[in-house]
Amino acid sequence: MEEPPCSSSERSSTKGKLSINPIIGITLLNDDLLHNIFTRLPAPSFASASCVNKSWNSVCNRIISRPKLSSALSLNPSLRDAVNEVVNKVLSEPIRPHFAIVNIGRGFDSNKILRLIRRRLGFKIPVVVTMNNGVIGRDALTNEFKEVKWGALFSGIGDEEYATNINEGIVLTVGYLPGLKVEAIPLLRPLKTPQEPSVDKFVMAIKEYSASVSGRQFPVGVILFGDASSDMKLVVEKLDYAMPTDTFIVGDERGCSLFGYGNDARNVCGSRGYIEAVALVFAQDRNRYKAASVRTNNTDCSTWLTAKREGHQELLDGQTILHDITTLLENHIEPPELYIGVTKHRKVSIGAERPMPKTCIAYHGVVGGDEEYLYVDGMGIKTGDIFQFYYSDPNVALASLTDVRDALNKVKLERNSRSFEGDGDNATNVFGGIIFACYGRGESFFGRHNADSSPFLETFPGVPLGGVFCGGEMVRPSTNLVGLCSDAKPISCFLHVYSTVYLVMSYDPPPSVEY
Repeated sequence: MEEPPCSSSERSSTKGKLSINPIIGITLLNDDLLHNIFTRLPAPSFASASCVNKSWNSVCNRIISRPKLSSALSLNPSLRDAVNEVVNKVLSEPIRPHFAIVNIGRGFDSNKILRLIRRRLGFKIPVVVTMNNGVIGRDALTNEFKEVKWGALFSGIGDEEYATNINEGIVLTVGYLPGLKVEAIPLLRPLKTPQEPSVDKFVMAIKEYSASVSGRQFPVGVILFGDASSDMKLVVEKLDYAMPTDTFIVGDERGCSLFGYGNDARNVCGSRGYIEAVALVFAQDRNRYKAASVRTNNTDCSTWLTAKREGHQELLDGQTILHDITTLLENHIEPPELYIGVTKHRKVSIGAERPMPKTCIAYHGVVGGDEEYLYVDGMGIKTGDIFQFYYSDPNVALASLTDVRDALNKVKLERNSRSFEGDGDNATNVFGGIIFACYGRGESFFGRHNADSSPFLETFPGVPLGGVFCGGEMVRPSTNLVGLCSDAKPISCFLHVYSTVYLVMSYDPPPSVEY
């Protein structure tokens, strides 16, 4: 706020003193000072500060660019007071909640707690409320770490007697995981039906969710909460079978009470009898963006754009987007070249033909970004187009060379097989090859010479091979592309970056004719 205007007497009394306009003073604060101030704000005030302007938003994004977990415990017998204590504590520092786990004793009403927690944290994050034998955490008021056990839930004590002889308590854990998507997925089992079909659907739902947000069938991890009346043995056996060893699976066999989805406000109570478990699924975020505003520069054939994260409404400038990406790549010694792969849904025709829909992906080199736009090479991007970031990685490229070697060996084995079967004269003969490699590859990229050529040279020694380092590798989409995911959907892509295209030439002799 501005100060009220001074009277003439007030002006004379302040002569010789330094007068500062508060608004001007705030605008002149440098980023370091803002960073110091914002790190001391509670989460609600921090969220408000991030919406003031682009500069403040950029500082806020830098503050919480890393993953963060916040947890608090309360043994207050008042349900409402206990919830307020733990929520105030976990939100006392900057954080953007991605999920919440609430552990309580049987003396508390889980439905009321879920409503209160979602009211404070928002309805767009998954919240799981579990009923447990005890809680572990740091007290929200005293900061003392405590392990509190209330006795076994299945000790033979009657429900009423047990409920009146325990101390009510709660532990709230909130997580912020940039680069991951989190959702609560229930195991639904209709009454009087076998368990196995429901478990199979449950596992498939987890895989489908992971594939939908990350393009990968398997999530990073699963925290599993079973219901007290459920048998979780088959569930964990199926998950162990279906998930790779690097997918972590942890949880509580008999802890699920209530949960809320992250994508809507539906709540499901485990006591209804058909919710056997809830999985809190952590999947890799594809970091997909949607172009919000697009400007083209015909002079240098470039595009200026702003974007939104897919599923979010916050408008992002180029500086913010690049900061998010460089944070994910912080372990790289040298900054890799960045590209955006833009999925373009267009209608294509030649002459007077009827336009037909076509989907393709086009790569645009990232030139830079500022507080207004992200700048990329090339044109043809439209508002609403979805894009992802790609970067050059020699380790991934070396792995794909192994795939190329396997593919060439397959050609060689097929040729030898035909020769062995008596078609020696008619066997397919590889007589040459041509390579189109990206200029950014080669010895400087791989750290060794002839890396791109080695699969062909080793598989077909003595066969002529030539090629070029080029500024854009072209290959028709229908060609078999090595390196695509096994579950990847076919999509047109003619122009590639940081890749190598192999053209293998072979000759099928005409069949011999006997006279």
